[in-house]
Amino acid sequence: MRRWTVTDRDGRIIYLTEERWEHIEIRHEELIGRREDVLNSLHFGRRRQERRDPQRFRYRHPCGGLSNGSNSITVIVVFGFTQLDDGTEVANNFVTTAWGETAPEI
Repeated sequence: MRRWTVTDRDGRIIYLTEERWEHIEIRHEELIGRREDVLNSLHFGRRRQERRDPQRFRYRHPCGGLSNGSNSITVIVVFGFTQLDDGTEVANNFVTTAWGETAPEI
């Protein structure tokens, strides 16, 4: 399965799988064909921790020209770790979903 990797403003590596990208395009038509904009939202966007789930973070970044009139993209990322066979832990930070929305100020 394909996946795209990006580094956020603070150097954290995040990936987007093909399966999650298909989910985003099906559920959020304003992002069809806008994968690079979603990745840019992770790279340049502001990050806020979700209150109810401390492993989830919300990235938001301005983006014009979305089909639904939105002015930003919001991306949800789950941060965690995976243990390798040798016992080493490595970061496992992945996108769960994204959507376009109108944000009063970003």
